[in-house]
Amino acid sequence: MTAIHFSWMRTACALAWAIFPAVAVAQPPATSSRLTVERIFGSREFAARGAGQLRWLDDSTYVALQANPQQNDAAELVRFNARTGAREVLVPSTSLTPNGASAPLDVEDYFWSPDHKRLLIFTASERVWRENTRGDYWVLDLASHQLRKLGGDAPKSTLMFAKFSPDGGRVAYVRQNDLYVEDVAGGAITRLTRDGSRTIINGTFDWVYEEELSLRDGFRWSPDGKSIAYWQLDASGVKDYDLINDTDSLYSFVNPVQYPKAGTTNSAGRIGVVAATGGATTWLAIDGDPRNEYLARMDWAGLNNSSELLIQRMNRPQNEIDVLLADARTGTVKTILVERDSAWVDVVNDVRWLDKDRVFTWMSERNGWRRMYSVSRDGATIKALSADSMDVTHPAFAFGAQAVLGTDATGEYVYHYASPQNPTQLYLYRTSLKRPGATSRVTPADQPGTHSYSISPNGRYAVHTWSAFGTPPTVELITLPDHRRVRVLQDNAELRARVAGLELGPREFFRVDIGDGVKLDGWMIKPPGFDQTKKYPVLFEVYGEPAAQTVTDSWGGGGFMWHLMLSQMGYVVISVDNRGTPAPRGRAWRKAIYKRMGVLNGADQAAAAQAIAKWPFVDSRRLGVWGWSGGGSTTLNVMFRTPDVYRMGMAVAPVADLHYYDTIYQERYVGLPQENPEVYRVGSPVTFAGQLKGDLLVVHGSGDDNVHYQNTEALVNALVKANKPFQLMVYPNRTHCICEGEGTSMHLYSLLTRYLTEHLPTSEAARTAQ
Repeated sequence: MTAIHFSWMRTACALAWAIFPAVAVAQPPATSSRLTVERIFGSREFAARGAGQLRWLDDSTYVALQANPQQNDAAELVRFNARTGAREVLVPSTSLTPNGASAPLDVEDYFWSPDHKRLLIFTASERVWRENTRGDYWVLDLASHQLRKLGGDAPKSTLMFAKFSPDGGRVAYVRQNDLYVEDVAGGAITRLTRDGSRTIINGTFDWVYEEELSLRDGFRWSPDGKSIAYWQLDASGVKDYDLINDTDSLYSFVNPVQYPKAGTTNSAGRIGVVAATGGATTWLAIDGDPRNEYLARMDWAGLNNSSELLIQRMNRPQNEIDVLLADARTGTVKTILVERDSAWVDVVNDVRWLDKDRVFTWMSERNGWRRMYSVSRDGATIKALSADSMDVTHPAFAFGAQAVLGTDATGEYVYHYASPQNPTQLYLYRTSLKRPGATSRVTPADQPGTHSYSISPNGRYAVHTWSAFGTPPTVELITLPDHRRVRVLQDNAELRARVAGLELGPREFFRVDIGDGVKLDGWMIKPPGFDQTKKYPVLFEVYGEPAAQTVTDSWGGGGFMWHLMLSQMGYVVISVDNRGTPAPRGRAWRKAIYKRMGVLNGADQAAAAQAIAKWPFVDSRRLGVWGWSGGGSTTLNVMFRTPDVYRMGMAVAPVADLHYYDTIYQERYVGLPQENPEVYRVGSPVTFAGQLKGDLLVVHGSGDDNVHYQNTEALVNALVKANKPFQLMVYPNRTHCICEGEGTSMHLYSLLTRYLTEHLPTSEAARTAQ
């Protein structure tokens, strides 16, 4: 499931533009070569920093949000010449201070008008489900330095997804599930929809669309600025799941969340087009049952086309995508491309229009690899572009990440991510549009690890972020296609030195053979002073589901540091990616888990553990396992299905019963429960709870809107019925990240550390725990 766990966070942090803004952060002195939970989670001592929130202005100029130490570290916007590095303060902090205010705005994000004459500032944000997408927006006129808040009489922090019109003179936004357009100069506001409510959602999405299709911003300006296309969801048929809050008032109260569990009613979706000046909406005539299909992607069909829309419609089993071309004026729709798979199809995040809007890029696994294709506007001509036997991919693909980054200065090459030789890494490649199959690596061969890029508009420069396992990220400016370094923007030198000063053991990647020709990728952290002749306990970190890899050659952040701390205590820490994880190892690898969720991943993980248990330095009697979310589910599965393999397990926020998770995720990989009851039964850990032999800790937040606490309550009932001892920790009102509230993360990881040392002891761990 698209859930928070350190493995996914490791990938996301490694690939982010700015891991942390380039502001001054007080760091405690590194007084010891030994790690503690307090050092890792009680400070930002090991937090990587980025180069600021960078935005390209043109092909040779970019801006970054930076702190001004002369103004109490208030943010200011600085313009840089990419070639020379010349620096100019474009927007000082004084220009970000509203009239009558004593301090500038806390800039959380910013967006340029197309002519770069105005700046849109996002601040005072509040969380909506997983991300802070609701807040206040201000417009700054760079010529007059006038700063004005948008929204008229809108309540504080209620605007969403504000963006400039193509001419920069207007801003559209969502307010309380309705669409508005506001004139920047005069402030006149036009309300485009009037039926927004809790269940009629215009321009944004419900819980499951956001979580599982990575859809949040639900409207698109037409290229000519005359109209807006938008999604509308009717959630009236979706049942509420009630989250009970017992601690924030004298009496408990209910927070209802509309959440469609597997096999139940979804929201009905449709797409319409409305004039930016207001008026009636033209609804697209898309056939079918809107509650049993997903309008998974929508945008204007070309960089300069304001008359047609390109839509990806997915059926409910998610094994077919119809690519639709819609007439924005009449609402008529025609199918131009159909993508099918015997398992599931992935939504394509990489549609890019080329050749004067005559063709667009497309991703397909139709030949066994995720290849890039070009498709003519009418769908009649489909050509494979990228090389065969290679996945064009991104490790955060399931979260809406893009693998295609843009074209080069000549327009002949498309830049994209791939890693055909090593599925734990990620590199920049380019593919010719004129010579199909001509794909070459751009990232230098002497830079192993995980790489991300933000490429300038015409492909002359890129901001390049690189990290490796246990190596903090470096951010640099490079030229393309020669990948020549122009300058380093952030090298995290202090953090690198701090990590290097720790007591460290060997770290390595490996492949383990589990039989039948299947070899799984893994990483391993060994204790300092590792002795091949000794026997060590092993803790496995697992995830194992299609949303994420755990085995990536990238900076690991807090999760890596905690595992490093455990290695200092005498543990060998290992993670293995089973079949079904989204590694760039071909379609068959990724789709092997279809309708075998819980079964295949559990079997692969246990087989890997049994093979590793035969290694001479591994104590086969002291194997432990832990995981979060899908990793919590995998922990339960291996503890219950292979009870003689693992001595102890720690499951955080697990799905114990597949019926309890949402429609889109669960049905994509398991099918509908009405049609596949046995698949749901054998895939659910709770079915096998009575087979538990080892020590088990279960942790959950009672306010988890993603994996409901209901899962753990059902698990508790099953374990009690079977008279199986276990331990349970509930964090009141915490969500899926179990991160809210002062001290929560430190408390959680202290709990996990203590449970590990008590139930999978080493002599060093026993001494430390006293």
